[in-house]
Amino acid sequence: MGATGSKARGLWPFASAAGGGGPEVAAAGAEQALVRPRGRTVPPFVFTRRGSMFYDEDGDLAHEFYEETIVTKNGQKRAKLRRVHKNLIPQGLVKLDPPRIHVDFPVILYEV
Repeated sequence: MGATGSKARGLWPFASAAGGGGPEVAAAGAEQALVRPRGRTVPPFVFTRRGSMFYDEDGDLAHEFYEETIVTKNGQKRAKLRRVHKNLIPQGLVKLDPPRIHVDFPVILYEV
């Protein structure tokens, strides 16, 4: 669910500055830059995600919809549930409250 940002582009703005090596990296020691300026900086948070539910023609919201059908077999009527695939509208973007940290954020936040 949600974050597919790592598939969108080959370059991620949170890439470490210490990846290439060189004299400035040796002088920096253990310090690493979290964000390299590449035009615009991207925050490490995710504010929206794509919803996984659907609306039906009545306006109800759910993951799956079923309708009851009557099946006659050997003269006996029997009720059966059939999954509905038509006339469903995707939910769209859902605002996350509170925002989540992006899956590709390169910093360990907590270690035991």
